[in-house]
Amino acid sequence: MQRLFLGNTLHDYLTAIIIMVAGILCQLLFTKIIARLFFKILQKYSTETHFEDFVPLVRKPLSIFILLVTFYISFNILTFPVGWHLAAQHQFGLRFILNKVFQLSIVMVLTWMLLRLVDYFGLVLMRRAHVLESKFDDQIIPFFKESIKVIVLILTVFFVLGVLFHINIASLVAGLGIGGLAVALAAKETLENLIGSFTIFLDKPFHVGDIVQFGTTTGTVERIGFRSTKLRTFEKTILIVPNKKIVDAELDNLSQRTERRVKQMLQLQQPKDINVLKAALAEIELYIANHEQTTNEQKIRLDNFSAGSINILLYYFVRPVDWDLYIDIKSDINFTIVEILLKHELRLLQAQYVAGQ
Repeated sequence: MQRLFLGNTLHDYLTAIIIMVAGILCQLLFTKIIARLFFKILQKYSTETHFEDFVPLVRKPLSIFILLVTFYISFNILTFPVGWHLAAQHQFGLRFILNKVFQLSIVMVLTWMLLRLVDYFGLVLMRRAHVLESKFDDQIIPFFKESIKVIVLILTVFFVLGVLFHINIASLVAGLGIGGLAVALAAKETLENLIGSFTIFLDKPFHVGDIVQFGTTTGTVERIGFRSTKLRTFEKTILIVPNKKIVDAELDNLSQRTERRVKQMLQLQQPKDINVLKAALAEIELYIANHEQTTNEQKIRLDNFSAGSINILLYYFVRPVDWDLYIDIKSDINFTIVEILLKHELRLLQAQYVAGQ
């Protein structure tokens, strides 16, 4: 047991191995228990969440933290052989590098844990916001959550440079010179998008859940972030749009409309009797006017004609703005229009749907 091998006894090696094995067992067996203790402390501020919401966020960083600490302790028990001529821990060499790697790893894991806690409190606040009528909280909370995470990362970088590597941050910033100018130019777009996000929150042109259209793009707002806004298109794809582009564009908030417009062109064959056409149009207009889901702004008119056809304009508004209800009502009205045309023996050539409803 006292025989030396590479400067350490068998007892030293066994102790180091036992500590390493204990660390592995601890992270396997006690990570969930430690997470539960953390959750009990935080639960007084977060009654809207459950333990199952908290564990997936902290389990991995907590496990890695336990392994790092136990491995560091076990390696510190061992003595490096004198023949290796290693420098002292405070001098540059293998020990210095290993020590800095450990310190950097601990800082990264703790930062990871802190970011996960920010995610957790963001989840708590989002669930509180969901019970409120205002949609503003639903979009401001993710933005501030991302902002806090960016601040945490920046402070971590400053801490690593200043505390671990003893770099004078003020001198570093002052000495960037042209490099600093290049960084500033590279960050220009990011800053513009950040200003765009503040403009969106202050001006409130739309909220999370609204259907918006700018240019040829239409979609439902799912998230307003630090740099960009996430839209779900009608094709069910995700579109990420920089906030600056949204702010600079002409934007139409379709969710703010009070009713939906229907505009169609019907192409009919030339009727033998113009009075039959007039009677059919009058009946269609009367039906749409009396429909319980339409407004009184309908226009059913002879728009124009050609040698082989006449074009009828159907123009009216549907009260429900919900897409599914709108489609159902429009379909119901179209069926009745077809029945009226058939009753008056008017033949339909084709119908054109005009975009922009």
